Amino acid sequence: MLKVVSPYDQSLIKEIPLVGKVEVEHALATAYELFQDQSKWIPAYERIAILERTAEIMKTRIEELTITAAKEGGKPYNDSKIEVLRAINGVKIAAEHIAQLKGEQIPMGLTKASEGRIAFTSREPIGVVSSISAFNHPLNLIIHQSVTAIAAGCPVIIKPALTTPLSCLAFVEILTVAGLPKGWCQSMICENEAAEKLVTDSRVNYFSFIGSAKVGWFLRSKLSPGTRCALEHGGAAPVIVDKDANISDMLPALTKGGFYHAGQVCVSVQRVFVHESIFNKVAEGLSQLASKLIVGDQMDPTTEVGPLILPREVDRVEQWVNEAIAAGTKLLCGGKRISDTCYQPTVLLNPPMDVKVSTSEIFGPVVCVYSYTDRDKAIEIANSLDVHFQAAVFTENLDIALDCVKKLNATAVMVNDHSAFRVDWMPFGGRDASGIGMGGIQYSMHEMTREKLMVVKSKVL
Repeated sequence: MLKVVSPYDQSLIKEIPLVGKVEVEHALATAYELFQDQSKWIPAYERIAILERTAEIMKTRIEELTITAAKEGGKPYNDSKIEVLRAINGVKIAAEHIAQLKGEQIPMGLTKASEGRIAFTSREPIGVVSSISAFNHPLNLIIHQSVTAIAAGCPVIIKPALTTPLSCLAFVEILTVAGLPKGWCQSMICENEAAEKLVTDSRVNYFSFIGSAKVGWFLRSKLSPGTRCALEHGGAAPVIVDKDANISDMLPALTKGGFYHAGQVCVSVQRVFVHESIFNKVAEGLSQLASKLIVGDQMDPTTEVGPLILPREVDRVEQWVNEAIAAGTKLLCGGKRISDTCYQPTVLLNPPMDVKVSTSEIFGPVVCVYSYTDRDKAIEIANSLDVHFQAAVFTENLDIALDCVKKLNATAVMVNDHSAFRVDWMPFGGRDASGIGMGGIQYSMHEMTREKLMVVKSKVL
Protein backbone atom coordinates (compact mmCIF):
# COMPACT_ATOMS: atom_id res chain seq x y z
CA MET A 1 0.00 0.00 0.00
CA LEU A 2 1.10 3.54 -0.73
CA LYS A 3 0.73 6.06 2.08
CA VAL A 4 -0.06 9.54 0.77
CA VAL A 5 0.87 12.14 3.38
CA SER A 6 0.64 15.90 3.76
CA PRO A 7 4.02 17.52 3.01
CA TYR A 8 3.48 19.98 5.88
CA ASP A 9 3.02 17.72 8.90
CA GLN A 10 3.46 14.26 7.33
CA SER A 11 -0.05 13.31 8.46
CA LEU A 12 -1.68 10.47 6.56
CA ILE A 13 -4.19 11.56 3.91
CA LYS A 14 -5.00 8.20 2.39
CA GLU A 15 -3.63 4.73 1.71
CA ILE A 16 -4.04 3.40 -1.81
CA PRO A 17 -2.94 0.14 -3.41
CA LEU A 18 0.10 -0.02 -5.62
CA VAL A 19 -0.14 -1.96 -8.86
CA GLY A 20 2.59 -4.17 -10.27
CA LYS A 21 3.97 -5.44 -13.56
CA VAL A 22 0.88 -7.54 -14.28
CA GLU A 23 -1.42 -4.51 -14.11
CA VAL A 24 0.96 -2.43 -16.23
CA GLU A 25 1.03 -5.14 -18.88
CA HIS A 26 -2.76 -5.28 -18.86
CA ALA A 27 -2.97 -1.51 -19.26
CA LEU A 28 -0.59 -1.57 -22.22
CA ALA A 29 -2.46 -4.43 -23.86
CA THR A 30 -5.77 -2.61 -23.41
CA ALA A 31 -4.49 0.66 -24.83
CA TYR A 32 -2.75 -1.05 -27.74
CA GLU A 33 -5.86 -3.04 -28.65
CA LEU A 34 -7.98 0.13 -28.62
CA PHE A 35 -5.60 1.87 -30.97
CA GLN A 36 -5.10 -1.05 -33.33
CA ASP A 37 -8.85 -1.44 -33.89
CA GLN A 38 -9.88 1.74 -35.69
CA SER A 39 -13.55 0.89 -35.19
CA LYS A 40 -12.97 1.69 -31.50
CA TRP A 41 -11.47 5.12 -32.13
CA ILE A 42 -13.48 7.96 -30.63
CA PRO A 43 -14.79 10.34 -33.31
CA ALA A 44 -13.76 13.97 -33.00
CA TYR A 45 -17.26 15.19 -32.14
CA GLU A 46 -17.49 12.67 -29.30
CA ARG A 47 -14.08 13.68 -27.95
CA ILE A 48 -15.23 17.29 -27.95
CA ALA A 49 -18.43 16.39 -26.10
CA ILE A 50 -16.59 14.26 -23.53
CA LEU A 51 -14.11 17.02 -22.75
CA GLU A 52 -16.83 19.66 -22.55
CA ARG A 53 -18.67 17.49 -20.03
CA THR A 54 -15.41 16.92 -18.16
CA ALA A 55 -14.90 20.66 -17.76
CA GLU A 56 -18.47 21.11 -16.53
CA ILE A 57 -18.10 18.36 -13.94
CA MET A 58 -14.83 19.88 -12.74
CA LYS A 59 -16.58 23.21 -12.24
CA THR A 60 -18.91 21.54 -9.74
CA ARG A 61 -15.93 20.08 -7.85
CA ILE A 62 -13.57 23.07 -7.64
CA GLU A 63 -13.39 23.05 -3.85
CA GLU A 64 -12.93 19.28 -3.65
CA LEU A 65 -10.18 19.30 -6.29
CA THR A 66 -8.48 22.28 -4.63
CA ILE A 67 -8.36 20.60 -1.22
CA THR A 68 -7.03 17.37 -2.73
CA ALA A 69 -4.26 19.10 -4.70
CA ALA A 70 -3.25 21.34 -1.79
CA LYS A 71 -3.22 18.58 0.80
CA GLU A 72 -1.08 16.16 -1.18
CA GLY A 73 1.15 18.63 -3.04
CA GLY A 74 1.86 21.30 -0.42
CA LYS A 75 1.05 24.25 -2.67
CA PRO A 76 -0.86 26.87 -0.66
CA TYR A 77 -4.64 26.62 -0.81
CA ASN A 78 -5.15 29.85 -2.77
CA ASP A 79 -2.54 28.91 -5.38
CA SER A 80 -4.01 25.39 -5.61
CA LYS A 81 -7.42 26.87 -6.41
CA ILE A 82 -5.83 28.82 -9.24
CA GLU A 83 -4.28 25.56 -10.47
CA VAL A 84 -7.69 23.89 -10.53
CA LEU A 85 -9.19 26.78 -12.51
CA ARG A 86 -6.28 26.53 -14.96
CA ALA A 87 -6.88 22.79 -15.27
CA ILE A 88 -10.52 23.36 -16.16
CA ASN A 89 -9.49 25.90 -18.76
CA GLY A 90 -6.93 23.45 -20.10
CA VAL A 91 -9.63 20.87 -20.74
CA LYS A 92 -11.67 23.51 -22.59
CA ILE A 93 -8.64 24.53 -24.69
CA ALA A 94 -8.07 20.90 -25.67
CA ALA A 95 -11.69 20.51 -26.76
CA GLU A 96 -11.52 23.70 -28.80
CA HIS A 97 -8.32 22.70 -30.58
CA ILE A 98 -9.51 19.30 -31.77
CA ALA A 99 -10.83 21.13 -34.84
CA GLN A 100 -7.31 22.42 -35.53
CA LEU A 101 -5.82 18.95 -35.97
CA LYS A 102 -5.80 19.26 -39.72
CA GLY A 103 -3.58 18.88 -42.73
CA GLU A 104 -3.09 20.90 -45.89
CA GLN A 105 -3.07 20.64 -49.66
CA ILE A 106 0.31 19.85 -51.22
CA PRO A 107 0.71 21.44 -54.66
CA MET A 108 1.08 19.12 -57.62
CA GLY A 109 1.64 19.87 -61.31
CA LEU A 110 4.80 21.81 -60.60
CA THR A 111 6.77 19.35 -62.70
CA LYS A 112 5.83 17.14 -65.64
CA ALA A 113 6.08 14.07 -63.41
CA SER A 114 3.52 15.45 -60.94
CA GLU A 115 0.83 16.28 -63.49
CA GLY A 116 -2.63 14.74 -63.11
CA ARG A 117 -2.43 14.45 -59.35
CA ILE A 118 -3.93 16.09 -56.27
CA ALA A 119 -2.39 15.67 -52.83
CA PHE A 120 -3.22 16.57 -49.28
CA THR A 121 -2.15 15.66 -45.78
CA SER A 122 -4.23 14.68 -42.76
CA ARG A 123 -3.28 14.20 -39.13
CA GLU A 124 -3.84 10.91 -37.34
CA PRO A 125 -3.40 9.89 -33.68
CA ILE A 126 0.15 8.77 -33.07
CA GLY A 127 -0.83 5.74 -30.97
CA VAL A 128 -0.49 4.74 -27.34
CA VAL A 129 0.72 7.59 -25.13
CA SER A 130 2.58 6.88 -21.90
CA SER A 131 2.96 9.77 -19.46
CA ILE A 132 5.00 10.04 -16.28
CA SER A 133 4.15 13.14 -14.27
CA ALA A 134 5.58 15.29 -11.47
CA PHE A 135 4.34 16.41 -8.06
CA ASN A 136 4.47 20.18 -8.25
CA HIS A 137 1.20 20.73 -10.15
CA PRO A 138 -0.64 17.52 -9.28
CA LEU A 139 -3.77 18.28 -11.30
CA ASN A 140 -2.69 20.63 -14.07
CA LEU A 141 0.25 18.50 -15.19
CA ILE A 142 -2.07 15.50 -15.42
CA ILE A 143 -4.30 17.59 -17.70
CA HIS A 144 -1.36 18.48 -19.94
CA GLN A 145 -0.23 14.86 -20.19
CA SER A 146 -3.56 13.06 -20.53
CA VAL A 147 -6.25 15.37 -21.94
CA THR A 148 -3.95 16.28 -24.81
CA ALA A 149 -3.69 12.60 -25.75
CA ILE A 150 -7.45 12.07 -25.47
CA ALA A 151 -8.10 15.15 -27.60
CA ALA A 152 -5.65 13.87 -30.21
CA GLY A 153 -7.45 10.52 -30.29
CA CYS A 154 -4.81 8.51 -28.44
CA PRO A 155 -5.31 6.06 -25.56
CA VAL A 156 -3.15 7.22 -22.66
CA ILE A 157 -1.61 5.59 -19.59
CA ILE A 158 -0.52 8.04 -16.93
CA LYS A 159 1.70 7.49 -13.90
CA PRO A 160 1.47 10.35 -11.39
CA ALA A 161 4.17 11.11 -8.85
CA LEU A 162 3.81 8.76 -5.88
CA THR A 163 3.74 11.76 -3.56
CA THR A 164 0.67 13.21 -5.35
CA PRO A 165 -1.49 10.48 -6.92
CA LEU A 166 -4.90 11.55 -5.58
CA SER A 167 -5.52 14.42 -8.00
CA CYS A 168 -4.79 12.09 -10.90
CA LEU A 169 -7.21 9.46 -9.60
CA ALA A 170 -9.89 12.10 -9.06
CA PHE A 171 -9.48 13.38 -12.62
CA VAL A 172 -9.59 9.92 -14.22
CA GLU A 173 -12.82 9.27 -12.31
CA ILE A 174 -14.25 12.52 -13.68
CA LEU A 175 -13.36 11.46 -17.22
CA THR A 176 -15.28 8.23 -16.65
CA VAL A 177 -18.33 10.12 -15.39
CA ALA A 178 -18.06 12.38 -18.45
CA GLY A 179 -18.40 9.35 -20.70
CA LEU A 180 -14.83 8.51 -21.74
CA PRO A 181 -14.91 4.84 -22.81
CA LYS A 182 -13.07 2.36 -20.65
CA GLY A 183 -9.36 2.01 -21.32
CA TRP A 184 -8.79 5.37 -22.99
CA CYS A 185 -7.22 6.92 -19.88
CA GLN A 186 -5.66 4.55 -17.35
CA SER A 187 -3.79 5.60 -14.21
CA MET A 188 -0.93 3.47 -12.93
CA ILE A 189 0.04 3.98 -9.27
CA CYS A 190 3.21 1.93 -9.21
CA GLU A 191 6.86 1.89 -8.29
CA ASN A 192 9.53 2.59 -10.91
CA GLU A 193 10.33 -1.08 -11.47
CA ALA A 194 6.75 -1.85 -12.48
CA ALA A 195 6.59 1.33 -14.58
CA GLU A 196 9.61 0.34 -16.68
CA LYS A 197 7.45 -1.12 -19.46
CA LEU A 198 5.63 2.20 -19.78
CA VAL A 199 8.94 3.52 -21.11
CA THR A 200 10.56 0.63 -22.94
CA ASP A 201 7.63 -1.24 -24.48
CA SER A 202 7.40 -1.16 -28.29
CA ARG A 203 3.63 -0.62 -28.07
CA VAL A 204 4.24 2.88 -26.72
CA ASN A 205 4.21 5.39 -29.58
CA TYR A 206 4.70 8.57 -27.55
CA PHE A 207 6.35 9.09 -24.18
CA SER A 208 5.76 12.22 -22.07
CA PHE A 209 7.93 12.86 -19.02
CA ILE A 210 8.07 15.72 -16.52
CA GLY A 211 10.79 15.48 -13.91
CA SER A 212 14.53 15.63 -13.35
CA ALA A 213 16.95 15.84 -16.27
CA LYS A 214 19.00 12.91 -14.98
CA VAL A 215 15.97 10.61 -15.00
CA GLY A 216 14.45 12.01 -18.19
CA TRP A 217 17.49 11.62 -20.40
CA PHE A 218 18.10 8.14 -19.01
CA LEU A 219 14.54 7.10 -19.82
CA ARG A 220 14.86 8.50 -23.33
CA SER A 221 17.80 6.18 -23.91
CA LYS A 222 15.52 3.24 -23.07
CA LEU A 223 12.74 4.04 -25.56
CA SER A 224 11.94 1.57 -28.30
CA PRO A 225 12.89 2.54 -31.86
CA GLY A 226 10.28 4.89 -33.28
CA THR A 227 8.85 6.04 -29.94
CA ARG A 228 8.64 9.82 -29.97
CA CYS A 229 8.98 11.74 -26.72
CA ALA A 230 8.65 15.03 -24.90
CA LEU A 231 10.84 15.64 -21.87
CA GLU A 232 10.28 18.59 -19.54
CA HIS A 233 13.09 19.10 -17.05
CA GLY A 234 14.22 21.88 -14.79
CA GLY A 235 16.12 25.11 -15.16
CA ALA A 236 17.88 27.78 -13.15
CA ALA A 237 16.00 30.76 -14.53
CA PRO A 238 18.06 33.93 -15.01
CA VAL A 239 16.68 37.47 -14.81
CA ILE A 240 18.51 40.49 -16.22
CA VAL A 241 17.69 43.76 -14.44
CA ASP A 242 18.83 46.86 -16.31
CA LYS A 243 19.60 50.13 -14.53
CA ASP A 244 16.37 51.73 -15.79
CA ALA A 245 14.06 48.96 -14.52
CA ASN A 246 10.90 49.99 -12.69
CA ILE A 247 11.86 48.70 -9.26
CA SER A 248 8.47 49.17 -7.57
CA ASP A 249 6.74 47.02 -10.21
CA MET A 250 9.58 44.51 -10.47
CA LEU A 251 10.07 43.54 -6.81
CA PRO A 252 6.61 41.99 -6.26
CA ALA A 253 7.01 40.08 -9.53
CA LEU A 254 10.42 38.71 -8.53
CA THR A 255 9.08 37.75 -5.12
CA LYS A 256 6.18 35.85 -6.64
CA GLY A 257 8.35 34.23 -9.31
CA GLY A 258 11.01 33.15 -6.83
CA PHE A 259 8.93 31.90 -3.92
CA TYR A 260 5.71 30.64 -5.54
CA HIS A 261 5.20 27.02 -4.39
CA ALA A 262 8.37 27.39 -2.30
CA GLY A 263 10.41 27.65 -5.49
CA GLN A 264 9.41 24.16 -6.61
CA VAL A 265 8.73 25.17 -10.20
CA CYS A 266 11.01 24.44 -13.16
CA VAL A 267 11.00 28.10 -14.26
CA SER A 268 11.22 29.76 -10.81
CA VAL A 269 13.27 32.93 -10.55
CA GLN A 270 16.67 31.73 -9.31
CA ARG A 271 19.51 33.94 -10.58
CA VAL A 272 18.87 37.70 -10.68
CA PHE A 273 21.59 39.78 -12.36
CA VAL A 274 21.23 43.45 -11.38
CA HIS A 275 23.11 46.48 -12.69
CA GLU A 276 25.48 47.76 -10.03
CA SER A 277 23.82 51.20 -9.89
CA ILE A 278 20.61 49.76 -8.42
CA PHE A 279 22.00 46.52 -7.03
CA ASN A 280 21.72 47.32 -3.31
CA LYS A 281 18.25 48.81 -3.68
CA VAL A 282 16.94 45.76 -5.54
CA ALA A 283 18.60 43.25 -3.22
CA GLU A 284 17.36 44.95 -0.07
CA GLY A 285 13.87 45.43 -1.48
CA LEU A 286 13.60 41.79 -2.49
CA SER A 287 14.89 40.71 0.91
CA GLN A 288 12.30 42.84 2.70
CA LEU A 289 9.43 41.37 0.69
CA ALA A 290 10.72 37.80 1.06
CA SER A 291 11.08 38.13 4.83
CA LYS A 292 7.42 39.16 5.13
CA LEU A 293 6.05 36.08 3.34
CA ILE A 294 3.90 33.84 5.52
CA VAL A 295 5.28 30.29 5.59
CA GLY A 296 3.36 27.33 6.96
CA ASP A 297 0.43 24.98 6.55
CA GLN A 298 -0.68 24.97 2.94
CA MET A 299 -4.32 24.57 4.00
CA ASP A 300 -4.31 27.90 5.85
CA PRO A 301 -5.68 30.53 3.42
CA THR A 302 -3.17 33.09 4.75
CA THR A 303 -0.14 30.93 3.86
CA GLU A 304 1.94 32.26 0.96
CA VAL A 305 4.79 29.72 0.99
CA GLY A 306 4.09 26.12 1.87
CA PRO A 307 6.33 23.15 2.68
CA LEU A 308 8.78 21.41 0.41
CA ILE A 309 7.48 18.13 -0.94
CA LEU A 310 9.73 15.92 1.23
CA PRO A 311 11.82 16.50 4.39
CA ARG A 312 14.96 15.44 2.54
CA GLU A 313 14.46 18.39 0.19
CA VAL A 314 14.66 20.74 3.18
CA ASP A 315 17.90 19.01 4.15
CA ARG A 316 19.28 19.51 0.63
CA VAL A 317 18.32 23.19 0.39
CA GLU A 318 19.83 23.82 3.82
CA GLN A 319 23.08 22.17 2.75
CA TRP A 320 23.29 24.20 -0.46
CA VAL A 321 22.67 27.50 1.32
CA ASN A 322 25.20 26.67 4.03
CA GLU A 323 27.76 25.80 1.34
CA ALA A 324 27.21 29.20 -0.30
CA ILE A 325 27.52 31.07 3.01
CA ALA A 326 30.68 29.18 3.92
CA ALA A 327 32.12 30.24 0.54
CA GLY A 328 31.58 33.93 1.37
CA THR A 329 28.02 34.61 0.25
CA LYS A 330 26.16 37.32 2.15
CA LEU A 331 22.82 36.21 3.55
CA LEU A 332 20.21 38.95 3.25
CA CYS A 333 17.25 37.06 4.72
CA GLY A 334 16.18 33.54 5.62
CA GLY A 335 18.82 30.86 5.51
CA LYS A 336 17.30 28.58 8.13
CA ARG A 337 14.87 25.70 8.30
CA ILE A 338 11.61 26.45 10.05
CA SER A 339 10.81 22.78 10.60
CA ASP A 340 11.48 19.39 9.06
CA THR A 341 9.27 20.39 6.12
CA CYS A 342 9.50 24.19 5.75
CA TYR A 343 12.41 26.48 4.87
CA GLN A 344 12.60 30.25 5.18
CA PRO A 345 12.38 32.31 1.98
CA THR A 346 16.03 33.13 1.40
CA VAL A 347 17.89 35.81 -0.56
CA LEU A 348 21.62 35.35 -1.18
CA LEU A 349 23.98 38.10 -2.33
CA ASN A 350 26.66 37.40 -4.94
CA PRO A 351 27.24 33.68 -4.32
CA PRO A 352 30.40 32.35 -5.99
CA MET A 353 29.83 30.93 -9.47
CA ASP A 354 31.04 27.48 -8.48
CA VAL A 355 28.66 26.71 -5.58
CA LYS A 356 25.50 24.67 -6.10
CA VAL A 357 23.05 27.58 -5.78
CA SER A 358 24.81 29.14 -8.78
CA THR A 359 25.27 26.00 -10.87
CA SER A 360 22.21 23.80 -10.24
CA GLU A 361 18.46 24.11 -10.03
CA ILE A 362 17.68 24.90 -6.39
CA PHE A 363 13.99 23.88 -6.50
CA GLY A 364 13.45 25.54 -3.18
CA PRO A 365 12.66 29.01 -1.74
CA VAL A 366 16.05 30.57 -2.52
CA VAL A 367 16.86 33.48 -4.86
CA CYS A 368 20.40 34.56 -5.70
CA VAL A 369 21.17 38.20 -6.60
CA TYR A 370 24.34 39.10 -8.51
CA SER A 371 25.81 42.50 -9.38
CA TYR A 372 26.99 43.31 -12.90
CA THR A 373 28.54 46.24 -14.75
CA ASP A 374 28.53 44.79 -18.28
CA ARG A 375 25.14 43.47 -19.42
CA ASP A 376 26.64 41.24 -22.11
CA LYS A 377 28.88 39.62 -19.51
CA ALA A 378 25.86 39.04 -17.25
CA ILE A 379 24.03 37.38 -20.14
CA GLU A 380 27.10 35.25 -20.85
CA ILE A 381 27.04 34.02 -17.23
CA ALA A 382 23.28 33.51 -17.38
CA ASN A 383 23.75 31.32 -20.46
CA SER A 384 26.73 29.41 -19.09
CA LEU A 385 24.79 26.54 -17.51
CA ASP A 386 23.54 23.60 -19.57
CA VAL A 387 19.91 24.17 -18.54
CA HIS A 388 17.89 26.68 -20.55
CA PHE A 389 14.16 27.07 -20.06
CA GLN A 390 12.54 30.46 -19.39
CA ALA A 391 14.24 33.75 -18.56
CA ALA A 392 13.29 37.38 -17.96
CA VAL A 393 14.50 40.94 -18.41
CA PHE A 394 13.37 44.12 -16.67
CA THR A 395 13.97 47.40 -18.50
CA GLU A 396 12.08 50.45 -19.77
CA ASN A 397 14.21 50.51 -22.94
CA LEU A 398 12.77 48.59 -25.89
CA ASP A 399 16.14 48.17 -27.59
CA ILE A 400 17.67 46.70 -24.43
CA ALA A 401 14.71 44.38 -24.01
CA LEU A 402 14.99 43.13 -27.59
CA ASP A 403 18.75 42.72 -27.25
CA CYS A 404 18.32 40.58 -24.12
CA VAL A 405 15.56 38.51 -25.70
CA LYS A 406 17.86 37.83 -28.65
CA LYS A 407 20.93 36.93 -26.59
CA LEU A 408 19.45 34.95 -23.69
CA ASN A 409 19.48 31.21 -24.35
CA ALA A 410 15.89 30.30 -23.44
CA THR A 411 12.72 29.01 -25.04
CA ALA A 412 10.85 32.03 -23.68
CA VAL A 413 11.94 35.41 -22.33
CA MET A 414 9.53 37.51 -20.29
CA VAL A 415 9.90 41.29 -20.54
CA ASN A 416 9.03 43.15 -17.32
CA ASP A 417 7.60 40.01 -15.77
CA HIS A 418 9.05 37.11 -13.81
CA SER A 419 10.40 33.99 -15.49
CA ALA A 420 7.69 31.70 -14.06
CA PHE A 421 4.86 33.27 -16.07
CA ARG A 422 2.81 30.72 -17.97
CA VAL A 423 -0.59 30.32 -19.54
CA ASP A 424 -1.66 26.90 -20.75
CA TRP A 425 -2.08 27.73 -24.42
CA MET A 426 1.43 29.10 -24.94
CA PRO A 427 4.39 26.95 -26.05
CA PHE A 428 6.28 25.73 -22.99
CA GLY A 429 9.38 23.58 -22.77
CA GLY A 430 13.10 23.47 -22.14
CA ARG A 431 15.97 23.38 -24.57
CA ASP A 432 19.40 21.77 -24.32
CA ALA A 433 19.59 19.80 -21.02
CA SER A 434 16.24 21.24 -19.92
CA GLY A 435 14.25 19.07 -22.25
CA ILE A 436 13.00 18.24 -25.71
CA GLY A 437 9.64 18.74 -27.38
CA MET A 438 7.14 21.50 -26.74
CA GLY A 439 4.31 21.55 -24.23
CA GLY A 440 1.24 23.73 -24.08
CA ILE A 441 -2.15 22.16 -24.73
CA GLN A 442 -2.40 22.55 -28.51
CA TYR A 443 1.34 22.04 -29.01
CA SER A 444 1.26 18.70 -27.18
CA MET A 445 -1.84 17.68 -29.14
CA HIS A 446 0.01 18.35 -32.39
CA GLU A 447 2.99 16.28 -31.24
CA MET A 448 0.65 13.41 -30.35
CA THR A 449 -0.52 13.18 -33.96
CA ARG A 450 1.37 12.28 -37.11
CA GLU A 451 0.99 13.30 -40.71
CA LYS A 452 -0.30 11.12 -43.53
CA LEU A 453 -0.06 12.13 -47.19
CA MET A 454 -2.61 11.07 -49.77
CA VAL A 455 -1.81 11.47 -53.49
CA VAL A 456 -4.61 10.86 -55.97
CA LYS A 457 -3.84 10.23 -59.63
CA SER A 458 -6.74 10.89 -61.96
CA LYS A 459 -7.26 11.35 -65.70
CA VAL A 460 -9.61 14.26 -65.07
CA LEU A 461 -7.02 16.35 -63.25
